[in-house]
Amino acid sequence: MEIKYKKGNGALSIYIYGELDECTASNAKNILDKLLLDNLNVKSVIFDLSGLSFMDSTGIGLLIGRYKKLKNFNIPLYISGASVAAEKVIQLAGLYKIMPKY
Repeated sequence: MEIKYKKGNGALSIYIYGELDECTASNAKNILDKLLLDNLNVKSVIFDLSGLSFMDSTGIGLLIGRYKKLKNFNIPLYISGASVAAEKVIQLAGLYKIMPKY
C-alpha cells in the first residue's frame, strides 16, 4: 500500500494505492492521522481511491475513523474515483451518506 497527497484550492487530496485491508490498515492509519493533523487548515479532504485494488471492511473502518476525526474540526471528507473493488464495499456500507462523492 502507498499513500500520496497534494494540497490545492483549500483541499487536501489523499491518494491511496494497493490494498486496504487488515494487514495494511494499521500503517495507513498512522500515516493518515499524521497527515490530517498536519493539515487541519484545509477546507476539505478528498480520498482518491482510484488506485485501490482491494478494500475490505477494515478499510471502511479506517475511512469512518478519519471522518470522525475531521468532523471534530468541521472539515468535510469526500470520496473520489473509487475503484470497482472499493465502490462495491463503499456502497454496501452506505459510506456515501456521510462521505459524498467528489
